[in-house]
Amino acid sequence: QVQVVESEGGFVQAGGSLRLPCVASGRTSSIHTTGWFRQAPGAEREFVADITWSGQFTHNADSVKGRFTISRDNAKGTVYLQMSGLKLEDTDVYYCAAKEYRYSAYKYWGKGTQVTVSS
Repeated sequence: QVQVVESEGGFVQAGGSLRLPCVASGRTSSIHTTGWFRQAPGAEREFVADITWSGQFTHNADSVKGRFTISRDNAKGTVYLQMSGLKLEDTDVYYCAAKEYRYSAYKYWGKGTQVTVSS
């Protein structure tokens, strides 16, 4: 089993930056990819970014390209989502998730953390 936990999100002004850590524990050697998703009330959960265990491959949603960067520190079992140039529409609950195979669904999910961008 794998557990993933997002740290506390936060409030930030538009144009500002925020870094979200996601810490994995348990059988972390089974993780192939870790991803970040976000969801607004009443909306579908949206993919934000993901990164393979090696860190060699990353993917970003078009809506965050050039603004968000995903990275990982395997020694700390942590994946980071660095968010810059934040916009009001980035306000969401952000979820960290992990999966064991490249083409499988995400199996392990965190409880989510609120990020609020204000004007």
